[in-house]
Amino acid sequence: MKKLVMSTLSLASLATVGVANAQSSVTLYGVIDDSVQFVHNTTAASGNANSIGMVGGNLQGNRWGMKGSEDLGNGIKAIFQLENGFNPNNGKLNQGNRMFGRQAYVGLTDDAYGTLTLGRQYDPVVDLVQPLTADNYWGSTFTTPSDVDNNDNSSRTNNAAKYVSPVWAGLQFEGMYAFGGAAGSTGSGQTWSLAATYGAGPFSIAAGYIVMDNSNTTMARIGWNSGATSDGTFNSINLPYQSAKSINIASIAGQYVAGPFTLGARYSNAQYKPDALSAFSATQKYDVGAGFVNYQVTPAAMIGLGYTYTHGKGNVSESYHQVSLGGDYNLSKRTDVYLVGAYQHANGAGAFASVADYDYLSTAKSQEIVSLGMRHKF
Repeated sequence: MKKLVMSTLSLASLATVGVANAQSSVTLYGVIDDSVQFVHNTTAASGNANSIGMVGGNLQGNRWGMKGSEDLGNGIKAIFQLENGFNPNNGKLNQGNRMFGRQAYVGLTDDAYGTLTLGRQYDPVVDLVQPLTADNYWGSTFTTPSDVDNNDNSSRTNNAAKYVSPVWAGLQFEGMYAFGGAAGSTGSGQTWSLAATYGAGPFSIAAGYIVMDNSNTTMARIGWNSGATSDGTFNSINLPYQSAKSINIASIAGQYVAGPFTLGARYSNAQYKPDALSAFSATQKYDVGAGFVNYQVTPAAMIGLGYTYTHGKGNVSESYHQVSLGGDYNLSKRTDVYLVGAYQHANGAGAFASVADYDYLSTAKSQEIVSLGMRHKF
């Protein structure tokens, strides 16, 4: 009887709290994206070989999260979001085994004055420029080799304060600054970024710039140090530049919708800059030009074609041509099946193919990837 009374009182208390906070809301959500993936030309003990395996997060990174808001009155709301990333094939956390590695922030929002958030967040270039690129529709298979320009959102930013403006006649901008927090060296490990977007009818354009600083040190660097506020983005192609003093990325993208067709193009310039403590001596620059076209065959079915050209120069001269194809079919509003693939060819004395940012190592000049998968949103 005692347990029953306590349970009844607890339920009554919860009901009272619910009434008192009628202007608050919390939403639980997530994405599970998994596939069977075939790779041609990936390094094995005996040389290049083929592989078949389960790979998640092709169209979207797997995630589970919660977000909410509380009405504070006078048009102001308190907001928060906590979001982790995970591997559906082994249950492990992604983003360096962080509990909420994708996003973790709190802030205030006002329809008239904009939004201010504090915590681990996406930078303004990811927020405003990436949605106009092929990566927004097709994910990793359509992005830059090794994600040298962070088009696939590989890097997130810690200790960040971000402001997002309201939309004024189609125009919106964002600014972010992340505090390095090093005593006596304010700029050590800092990150800052600015971006803006404009949309008018079927046409949209966005541009942005981000600077990620590595933390200061008195000894030669061996990598991207833990004191940096940004994660950085390092895979097989740009791995030799993880000891950079800073990474500077400028991006611009445009998109046009004409009936069932969506056409987009983008350009980015990523610079990995060294100092006396870096393991390389000349700034490595990557120029990336890409375009895509999507065709909405039916309300439930879409196909897409993309091309990405990446040219590296400065420390090493290399180039990569990548063609990507995709098809997606919605079984319902929350569940779809997809088939995506890409072919890449590398040029340059030391350049080897590595499609998108899957980071399959190869000693061949070409590589192909095909993924047949399913995605469910909840």
